[in-house]
Amino acid sequence: MKEKFDRKKHHESIGRNVSHLFRSMNIYLSKELEPYGIGSGQFPLFMHLMHHDGVRQETLASLLKYDKATITRSITRLEDMGYVIRKRDSIDKRVYYVHLTDKGENMRNVLFGLRSKLNAILLRGFDQEEQELFSSMLEKAAMNIASENEMYKVSNE
Repeated sequence: MKEKFDRKKHHESIGRNVSHLFRSMNIYLSKELEPYGIGSGQFPLFMHLMHHDGVRQETLASLLKYDKATITRSITRLEDMGYVIRKRDSIDKRVYYVHLTDKGENMRNVLFGLRSKLNAILLRGFDQEEQELFSSMLEKAAMNIASENEMYKVSNE
């Protein structure tokens, strides 16, 4: 017999499921990236640089929703590994731009391949319509909470 859909139970478990998904993805990414000395937290930063090299450090922090200390640690780690370099702005010495090095650029195939593999794992068993719906719903949920956080931030200023 098919179990009856429990709306209350379903809504209470969304946060738990998203949290579990996030942790599981980080574990997977950590294992895959370990041979390169890259942590799961650097993956989104690295991927953004693959698309937008030479971005301001502050912009990276804002786009990725990292605080200043976290973005600085992440970039420093990638810099120590030789994947990125920081360049100061010629006019405003407080501003840094983050650029991929040749070594960082050489990670392109590895990182894009890993992203494709991760997406394939996450979407295993989904038909095309479900994949599009899942992606759309995740985007919408992310925008909803980001909007709520912005309203909360403004109300506390």
